[in-house]
Amino acid sequence: MSNAAPLQRWPAEAIWQAVVPLLPGFSVEILPQIDSTNTELMRRAREGRQDPLLLLAERQTAGRGRQGRTWLGEAGDALTFSIGLPFKPRSWSGLSLVVGLSLAASLGPEVALKWPNDLWRQQRKLGGILIEATSQGGQSYAVIGVGLNIHKPESNDLRTPADAIDAFWQGVNAPMALERVIEPLIKALLAFETTGFSGFQAKFNERDALKGLNVITSDGLQGLCQGVDANGALQLLTAEGLTLVNSAEVSVSPLSTT
Repeated sequence: MSNAAPLQRWPAEAIWQAVVPLLPGFSVEILPQIDSTNTELMRRAREGRQDPLLLLAERQTAGRGRQGRTWLGEAGDALTFSIGLPFKPRSWSGLSLVVGLSLAASLGPEVALKWPNDLWRQQRKLGGILIEATSQGGQSYAVIGVGLNIHKPESNDLRTPADAIDAFWQGVNAPMALERVIEPLIKALLAFETTGFSGFQAKFNERDALKGLNVITSDGLQGLCQGVDANGALQLLTAEGLTLVNSAEVSVSPLSTT
């Protein structure tokens, strides 16, 4: 971890003022560089440090995506942050979908959602979500990691071609994007904790990038996407009928039409 000052001017005070009425004890920490904001918050949580916190890094050297994939956030080119908070929802099902939906709604109508963890635009990846949790002394603590491309990365190990927010938001930088997305995201998390995914189902299906497409899952299941159910499970119409796919089991990619 670097001790240097952050390179950009971040709206930490404005974010704190907006969020602390919703999350008493909330704080904001901004670092120029770290291995992974998710990894750091999980380390702290296991040490018993479980206050609500926004941890942002201008650069991540070992950021993690779903299924162990690497997400490298370069200073200025990406917005990478994690939110940690005590969290005890009725059910965890659909949480990543709600996070994605909140981010997409904040960023604009151009942004679609690729179940279960990605933000898409024109079938290109804008960003991803990684959710982890731990429990200490009967208290559950959630860590919600977000990586968004502000500018298109030169190279990465993504299976899907990359896109960036500056392609549709002229003049955007990482601090501007952060200020826009954080307060609505906190509100969405608190609503999910109380009501679960069902109240978000219709809005997710409106932005579902896979709905109506023939897809194949990572374990070989093929079918026509029919949106998600009230628990956030992907609904696939297969040769055997309607099949539900849970986010913890598979990833999904559109089948080639050639």
